[in-house]
Amino acid sequence: MPAARVLERLGSTDEGLSREEAEQRAGRDTTSGQPARIGLPAAFIEELANPLTPVLAAGAALSAAVGSRTDAALVAGITGASALVGAVQRVRTDKALEELFARSAIGARVRRGGAERLVAAGDLVVGDVVVLRSQEVVPADCRLLRGEGLEVDESSLTGESLPVAKDPAPVVAAQIADRRSMLYEGTTVSAGTAVAVVVATGSATEVGRSLATARQKAPDTGVESRLHALTKTSLPLALGSAAAVAGSGLLHGRPLADTLASAVNLAVASVPEGLPLLVNAAQLAAARRLADHGALVRNPRTIEALGRADVLCFDKTGTLTEGDLQLAAVSDGRRELPADRLDAARKQILGAALRATPPARASEPMEHQTDRAVVAGARRAKVAVRQGAPQWRRTDALPFEPSRAYHATAGRTSRGMLLSVKGAPENVLERCTRLREGSGGKDAGKEKELDAAARERLTGAAEELAGAGRRVLAVAERPLETGEDLTDEAVAGLTFLGFVALADPVRSSAAPATARLRAAGVQTVMLTGDHPATADAIAATVSEDPDQKVCTGAEIDELSDEELDELLPTLDVIARCSPHHKVRIVQAYQRIGRVVAMTGDGANDAPAIRLADVGIALGRRGTPAATAAADLVVGDDRLETIIAALLEGRAMWGSVRDALAILVGGNLGEVAFSVLAAALTGSSPLNARQIMLVNLLTDLAPALAIAVREPATEAGERLLSEGPDRSLGAGLSQEVLLRGATTTLGAGLAWGAARLTGRGRRAGTVALASVVGTQLAQTLLTGGLDRNVLTAGIGSAAALVGVIQTPGVSQFFGCTPLGPVAWGITLGSITTATLLGAAAGPVVRRLVPEPEGWAPPERAGETAGEPDGGKDGTPQRPGE
Repeated sequence: MPAARVLERLGSTDEGLSREEAEQRAGRDTTSGQPARIGLPAAFIEELANPLTPVLAAGAALSAAVGSRTDAALVAGITGASALVGAVQRVRTDKALEELFARSAIGARVRRGGAERLVAAGDLVVGDVVVLRSQEVVPADCRLLRGEGLEVDESSLTGESLPVAKDPAPVVAAQIADRRSMLYEGTTVSAGTAVAVVVATGSATEVGRSLATARQKAPDTGVESRLHALTKTSLPLALGSAAAVAGSGLLHGRPLADTLASAVNLAVASVPEGLPLLVNAAQLAAARRLADHGALVRNPRTIEALGRADVLCFDKTGTLTEGDLQLAAVSDGRRELPADRLDAARKQILGAALRATPPARASEPMEHQTDRAVVAGARRAKVAVRQGAPQWRRTDALPFEPSRAYHATAGRTSRGMLLSVKGAPENVLERCTRLREGSGGKDAGKEKELDAAARERLTGAAEELAGAGRRVLAVAERPLETGEDLTDEAVAGLTFLGFVALADPVRSSAAPATARLRAAGVQTVMLTGDHPATADAIAATVSEDPDQKVCTGAEIDELSDEELDELLPTLDVIARCSPHHKVRIVQAYQRIGRVVAMTGDGANDAPAIRLADVGIALGRRGTPAATAAADLVVGDDRLETIIAALLEGRAMWGSVRDALAILVGGNLGEVAFSVLAAALTGSSPLNARQIMLVNLLTDLAPALAIAVREPATEAGERLLSEGPDRSLGAGLSQEVLLRGATTTLGAGLAWGAARLTGRGRRAGTVALASVVGTQLAQTLLTGGLDRNVLTAGIGSAAALVGVIQTPGVSQFFGCTPLGPVAWGITLGSITTATLLGAAAGPVVRRLVPEPEGWAPPERAGETAGEPDGGKDGTPQRPGE
């Protein structure tokens, strides 16, 4: 439609909406891109919608049918209480996520009430008129009203590698890439300015619809798939235990009704109701801790992906280095001089480099760090743009783009028009045909043909400068003919002047950080736009291996997908790496089943960041486009902070394993003890109420405290070796079996001793106390001195004593108050079982193998014969 018609249909004007109208539309808008706030009732219903609820409901119905109406009500109450705790946790999670989104929200300049103001992108409504400038992220789907020299990078949406020119003229096009009058959320303005009206926000945008579709198709994440496996395992176990108790009762001549009631109650009570709650709690706690360290996680599910990451692709500048690029030296191709001792000839080279640099604006920082370093170095050397070019004045420019790898500027001087170029040596040298002689001889300042020998000598000089870990730029100029336009084709026939060398010191902490990552089994790959020699020199300083395998983007272009898949696991450095190379690299790693974390800071890095399993934006230097695409925003750009995030991810796996072991292992111990005792006596010593009381006291607060505990600072190296293989594979199986055996032993010792010294009801009460006490003792051993774990453990123990010793309450649960002898038996059994379990731990961990039928998440697709998606549960995003 014509722009005027669009505004009319949207009920807006060129000056945007009034504040009142915007507020009304915001109240009606249900498509916001921000995480939806959910109320407690809705969260409660969602928590009940898990695979265990139908089982518990059926069990409660069976309990009522066999006459145990109170037990049925208790099952319903316990299930409801667990769902309520989960709902409260869910509401807290959504609130925390909303705060994180607010802290990392993209801003948008919008016209409202006749004035231009800055609002969060999530506050935009259909009909808002927004103003966009170069390097800004498009905050919503918009129809272009006006544009001046407007080009937009749509690679994150369409895969188009080059910026697309936009025009407000109406266009009819089925393909997104052909809709030149539209701007789409998440794309980036490469050049020019725009005024546009919002036509869709949130889930109604092209990106929003793509994400919604991807999430519907996304498989379960590693933790979720393991939870489903545990749920499937626990149900047959519950039914099997019920059948065993029923069979034992019949063999011992117990009444059929009593036997069935006991069996049903055991089956229902042995189902671990708290399973769905733990993972969300663990992920949210880790996200909060990272936020305290300045690393913002957009979605708690990112924590799990961090724990699985086995490849980290990172940029050199600011991550391995200090991020403070400075002018180090200037060379004429033969000899270099340090920046603080430049002679007249090298000052002229620096002046030409300064002319081939975008102008500095007081209101906005220069986009490229190399440009900032050249400007600052020239200022310190007291070199101006007119050095060697009298009365120079800028008239036109070709801005730097990764595809052309240079910046060109046209300017008018007293001698005529002059073209100045600064860029990557290999790109600039191939456009040079002449060479200006350096200082020191009678031919100094004269020009001559650039023959093959001279070109080879200059290439060697550039590599020598880069080999010292410097970033090298070649500088060249030539006169422009009158009326000659500045185009990419015009940048040819240049006269080579010299090299400008820039240096960025390597962080002292970079080498230990890289070593820790590699010790943790994480392949680190440095992606940089630098010269291969520069990249190799930097990489050698931060690696114990001096022989780094280096590849360039040009070499990658020559490889097929199969060849690239084979090469990538052996690479350490990829130099001259452009954004489209990064996208291909991420896709290749995912193709071979690796879980990729990708860092970046530029708008052109956004597609690779969005595509990676964990996209990491560098917050200090990052553009809004990179921040918008990222799952994790690192505020200080340091590799150590990224390692801290990885530690949190792996600690989360360990915490979930320990918490699941409390639930599943404890229930296994209760079931095993009940079945063994029933085989001896014909009935279970623990009734349904007591088993549910055990679950309430041992599963809810203690398991949550373990799940959300902070990782111990001294356990960093151990945590780095954690991961899904160790945590939810053999590690979980070992912990479940060990906890189950210890619980069974503690209860069995206590029950046997109590039966020899008193009545059956007293023995059952002692067994109950020992079951709870043994599990709490193991929980305290796992949690150490963590305050929350201590509080939960001691609180649960106090609640147990209160239930047993309080008349009325004790009778309701089928208990009897205990005397000193009974408590002595209980404490002795708890201590014995806990010590034996701790001693047997190393033996069990050596003997129990990885369970068959379950592969770690990153290999699950291969095991099941499914195609590699590379995302493994992380919601897919546009461009995949």
